Amino acid sequence: MNRAFPWAFALVLTLGVFSVFALGCTEEDSAKANSPQDTVAAEPHEATCPPAWKAGWQKLADQIRAPVYCPSWLPDPLTGKIGGQWEGVHSVTPQRSYLIGFIWFERGAGEVHVNLRGYPGETGVPACNGEPCFSGLTGQKQVAGQKVNVYTVNRGADTWHVLYAWKDNGSLYSVSQHVVPELGVSYSRVVQNLDRIMAGLVKIEPQQS
Repeated sequence: MNRAFPWAFALVLTLGVFSVFALGCTEEDSAKANSPQDTVAAEPHEATCPPAWKAGWQKLADQIRAPVYCPSWLPDPLTGKIGGQWEGVHSVTPQRSYLIGFIWFERGAGEVHVNLRGYPGETGVPACNGEPCFSGLTGQKQVAGQKVNVYTVNRGADTWHVLYAWKDNGSLYSVSQHVVPELGVSYSRVVQNLDRIMAGLVKIEPQQS
């Protein structure tokens, strides 16, 4: 099942950054390639998937028969509600990989775009037209006890994003945010946001049928 919201395509086309919003791939582009800090101390709190969001993430986990990660926080004004007003793309492949994208854009004011992905049973970086979808590896870091690889050159829906990728029980997951300095979304702010998102992720296991 693939579902995308038409307004999200219009917003992205306005920015002139993406040619499509899907799991397909485009030419290589890069986010600002500065190295993040090696280690980030997460704020001491227990992350929870908000009840209003959990149903959608649970449904996704059940659909792909694999764990997914619900964000307990996303940059304002986004929420992590699947099917909510800020979900710009919802794609699940026959191989059970998924892309959930949330986006807000206002001309001349700002843009916030976050993608969450999962690749059940796969740990290698996926390919985009024969090239790695995630590249520009700047190193690894620990965030809330999770070791992540940080990529600043990415393709497809993650073009111009900083992307964190990690492995969990034989599966690859990632979260990324678009860097848009001219709209106030700097590289350093994106890294701060990704650190906070990572620290607040909640693993949702599929329910037994």
